[in-house]
Amino acid sequence: MSDIRAIKRALLSVSDKTGLIDFARALEKRGVSLISTGGTRKAIAEAGIAVVDISDVTGFPEMMDGRVKTLHPKVHGGLLAIRENPEHEAAMLAHGIKPIDLLVVNLYPFEATVAKKAGWEETIENIDIGGPAMIRAAAKNHEDVAVVVDPADYGAILQAMDDTNGGVSLAQRKTLAQKAYARTAAYDAAISNWLAQELSVDAPEYRAVGGKLSEPMRYGENPHQKAGFYLTGENRPGVATARQLQGKQLSYNNVNDTDAAFELVAEFDPNRTAAVAIIKHANPCGVAEGADLKEAYLRAQACDPVSAFGGIVALNRKLDAEAAAEIVKIFTEVIIAPDADEAAIALVASKKNLRLLLTAGLPDPRAPGLAVRSVSGGLLFQSRDNAMVDDMPLKVVTKRAPTAQELADLKFAFRVAKHVKSNAIVYAKQGATVGIGAGQMSRVDSSRIAAWKAAEAAKAAGAGESWAKGSVVASDAFFPFADGLLAAAEAGATAVIQPGGSMRDEDVIKAADEAGLAMVMTGYRHFRH
Repeated sequence: MSDIRAIKRALLSVSDKTGLIDFARALEKRGVSLISTGGTRKAIAEAGIAVVDISDVTGFPEMMDGRVKTLHPKVHGGLLAIRENPEHEAAMLAHGIKPIDLLVVNLYPFEATVAKKAGWEETIENIDIGGPAMIRAAAKNHEDVAVVVDPADYGAILQAMDDTNGGVSLAQRKTLAQKAYARTAAYDAAISNWLAQELSVDAPEYRAVGGKLSEPMRYGENPHQKAGFYLTGENRPGVATARQLQGKQLSYNNVNDTDAAFELVAEFDPNRTAAVAIIKHANPCGVAEGADLKEAYLRAQACDPVSAFGGIVALNRKLDAEAAAEIVKIFTEVIIAPDADEAAIALVASKKNLRLLLTAGLPDPRAPGLAVRSVSGGLLFQSRDNAMVDDMPLKVVTKRAPTAQELADLKFAFRVAKHVKSNAIVYAKQGATVGIGAGQMSRVDSSRIAAWKAAEAAKAAGAGESWAKGSVVASDAFFPFADGLLAAAEAGATAVIQPGGSMRDEDVIKAADEAGLAMVMTGYRHFRH
């Protein structure tokens, strides 16, 4: 027995009408009877295509502002009936139910409504009820019914009908069913997460995540791992929403690193200063402010010129030709910026493998949001770390207060430390990082690595002494002992910023006073694992 199911009767009810008329006309040409609803029926009829109104099928008018139109046995019976089941056939005959062989539904634009920050009532009205119910019914009965939830699949349906004399194979119906259930799952996840946010429910009893495939990837973090890039629909400028002007496909690691770079550089207000962040393996290897992007880039690169090779460069302003000319001098994986001028685009185009991403804006560092991480058997959810040093009540805890320049550098360093893997230590001077220690099990080791990096960078630049001399230092969490702070003092740091909160804070403060350091506590920790 063939697993091909002929498509003789189709129900079309779509919010996104992309390709609808051409598809409906192609179905009509292939002898398919069309049923439709509301605006979809009107569009099909106005195109001169024969179509039956859903009300003529159910015997009931659409009512309650369109909330009730497809929730009827003559619709769901036509989708759910098992064709070769005698009892089902008898029920269909007794109640005048005709089979529906193809369901074409895409849902009310709930995600887009949320993205445009619509009010409560408008958002609620864009929760589709009949659509998901029909999709799930058709997907369950994929032995007999094909379900399409994406206009991108119209062509495949028509090709299958041409290849099989009017039908669709079981393998294709199964694939469509999987996609259909994934779509309704992602849709319900968007609704439940929006409601949780609106109701300020921090840890709902059930939490769902969903996304739409942006592109399958060649591999994941390593070549033996499979991967895909999925979009949640969050309207946040960044790698997920960027326009790629050139270069080969982004890899899994490129996406991860580019996101880290752009979120970091967004901490710097472009109206105040130009800023550049260079990222390698999700950690900054150099960050700097400057009078313009070229100056900021050169200062950021000088922090660790070796690691900058093959890195990700993020800018907080429109990429100009002067900055682009410097960036393309060394191998760079990705440049991401809010925009770029034509001269800069032309310069980047000379490097065919260099990806250029334009985002049309910067993400808001203060905006709320969710961060998700998988663990064996579960998911960890937390709110995005949207604390900013500009909003923190900085407390001077030492006898000596920082100078105005030290305070500016302390804020700069703490801004960067927020985006460095823990344990994180950042040395900075005059609006640029000069040494970064990341991801160590011991905070004192991070201090020593950062100091060593500062000495190496100075040596590479031909400077007479380590760039840590006269710098300030930021720690993403408190110093549990004075040794990490003393390592910074030995490297030449003159001021420290840290969250505080250790049982030994008094010992650390005493050590800072004895070393002549100024120290500020923020009350906020920035762990990033």
